[in-house]
Amino acid sequence: MQERNVLPYDGQAYLIGDMSGAFEWPKAAACLAETMPWRIETARLFGRAMPVPRMTAWFGDADYTYSGIRHRAAAFPAIVQRLRERAQNVSGASYNSVLLNLYRNGADSVGWHSDNEAGLGERPIIASLSLGATRRFQFRHRRTKETITLELEEGQWLVMAGETQRCWLHQVPKTNSAVGRRINLTFRRMLASRS
Repeated sequence: MQERNVLPYDGQAYLIGDMSGAFEWPKAAACLAETMPWRIETARLFGRAMPVPRMTAWFGDADYTYSGIRHRAAAFPAIVQRLRERAQNVSGASYNSVLLNLYRNGADSVGWHSDNEAGLGERPIIASLSLGATRRFQFRHRRTKETITLELEEGQWLVMAGETQRCWLHQVPKTNSAVGRRINLTFRRMLASRS
């Protein structure tokens, strides 16, 4: 596997093309699209309830809350468990949860954000897998505003580590181009909640 750090400073984001043959990516994408319990969520942003412009599913050992959305702990389905094992092999980290996003077309998106919730710890390692259609993915540095643009293709992992979530925002912007379905899985380790 070839990998390269796409960030020039303040973090590591390794783009890794996974052509190992461990998975037939189109079949994995079709299986996920057809069998996951996809939901359309409503987020609370700036005090307003807004539908999230994509579909999501969550599996993990603990509940996960962001933007007023709460996902309950749920066991990993077999295919997601196999992908988690692959994520661990690719990144060298261990994961106990995954958020899946289904972008149905170019109108589905996720705006600028970082995966910096307290439950992820100070410097989380997040392994993100792209399946299906190629979509634009962007990083923007919080201080310098420098923007890095990638075209994430099927079977590519983006492993974000170090200061990435503290220093950079990221997004999948809307596009008017005709694009097909994309599924993204972001594997992460949620810390045990403190009581």
